[in-house]
Amino acid sequence: MNDVQIQRQRRALLCAGVLLSLPARAQTATPTLSGGGALPRVGLGSWITFNVGNDAAARAQCADVMAAFFAAGGRLIDSSPMYGSSQSVIGEGLKKLNMLPRVFSADKVWIAPASRGPAQMEASRGLWGVERFDLMQVHNLLAWQEHLPVLLEMKAAGRLRYVGITTSEGRRMRDIEQIMRSHPIDFVQVTYSLADRRAEERIFPLARERGIAVIANRPFEQGDLLRALARHALPPVAAELQCTSWAQFALKFVVSHPAVTCAIPATTRVAHVRENMAAGLSMLPDSGQRNRMAAQTASYL
Repeated sequence: MNDVQIQRQRRALLCAGVLLSLPARAQTATPTLSGGGALPRVGLGSWITFNVGNDAAARAQCADVMAAFFAAGGRLIDSSPMYGSSQSVIGEGLKKLNMLPRVFSADKVWIAPASRGPAQMEASRGLWGVERFDLMQVHNLLAWQEHLPVLLEMKAAGRLRYVGITTSEGRRMRDIEQIMRSHPIDFVQVTYSLADRRAEERIFPLARERGIAVIANRPFEQGDLLRALARHALPPVAAELQCTSWAQFALKFVVSHPAVTCAIPATTRVAHVRENMAAGLSMLPDSGQRNRMAAQTASYL
């Protein structure tokens, strides 16, 4: 393919709202969000890792993780009232690092009855210290029939930028699909990893069809995937993709899917967040390499 053909292909893909990887090219753009703009391909989760209570040393370590995340170009941080002290830890870190203007704040409403949702969201906003959330998601579809209309009203009033729904570990995928088809949501958050590719079947095609951004949670299966792969040497395709670890290998597979906007691995270690961020900024696999990655991983699991 000559340079003119490459430029034509890239323009065509950008018009469709997605920048796919081309052979021997680094990929840094993400699928365009509704309303314009894009996000870095790797975000930061906070489930378990940021639930450190009032431990001053642990809270400082979380702030160090956030500092490394932002220094590497990160923006989206995801949390929930379900995650214990995570929201207050995030808020403290954002204030300490002066990163409130930079963060793409993604939180969740997780409460029943739904009449208590507005109070919970306001409490969450106070813990984060943000003027408004960029994204509010109905966590694991709890009372979604009541929460979702409220979130859409908040968006229309300018009190939210985006509205989404979440699930994890492959649960309630049919309900997720039905909501995607029938409601004007902006984001869907689902589990996606080399060990769990169910979202590829129906959720990802529908997301692309309807212009819904996708957040991939549990890209490492809470560490189980990496522990299983650590018994094996990295395959040759890893060197092609400049992978220095199984974590980068697994993360590159996730964020290279054209439907995925952002993946949200969680970590307590600065070295790990730097490693994760590097995976989203360097070479990503094309379709042939993705097939080889999947086949190699399947032979190990």
